[in-house]
Amino acid sequence: MYRQHRDWLVGWLLRSQGCPHRAEDLSQDTFLRLLRRNDLLLPREPRALLTSIAKGLLIDHFRRNALERAYQAELERLPEALQPSEEERILLFESLNRIDALLGRLSSKARAAFLHSRLDGLTHAEIAERLGVSVPRVRQYLAQGMRQCYIALYGEPA
Repeated sequence: MYRQHRDWLVGWLLRSQGCPHRAEDLSQDTFLRLLRRNDLLLPREPRALLTSIAKGLLIDHFRRNALERAYQAELERLPEALQPSEEERILLFESLNRIDALLGRLSSKARAAFLHSRLDGLTHAEIAERLGVSVPRVRQYLAQGMRQCYIALYGEPA
C-alpha cells in the first residue's frame, strides 16, 4: 500500500500545504498512524482512508501552529525579566499541547465550561448563562473535563 499510494499522498498533501518537506513528513506520519491501527487489513478504498488520516493530521498541525502563535504572542507581552528560558518555553509549550489534546476530546461547550470554571473562575450559573445551558448541564460538562484530567494523570479507569 505504501509503494502504491505514497507518491499520490505526497502530491495531495503538497497541494494543500505548498511545502514539500511538510508534505513528506505528513505522508510518513499518515502511514505510521495507519500501521498503529489494530486492523491492518487492506481497505477497499485505500486513498479515502489515507486522505481521512492525513486530514486529521493536518488539523492537528494547524491547531498546533495556532496554539504556538498564541503562546508566543503572550510570551512577548511579558517583561524581559520574566521571560522563560528557551528550555522552559519548550517544556511549557509541550504541556500546552498535552492540555489542548486532552481538552480537544471534549465537546466545544464542555471545553468552554471547563475553561471558564478553571481559568476564569466563573460560577456554574455564570457559565450556564454564557453557554445558554442549564446549571446541571454545566455540572455534567465539568465532570467530563475532570474525567479527562483523571485519565491524563492515571489512565482509563478500570
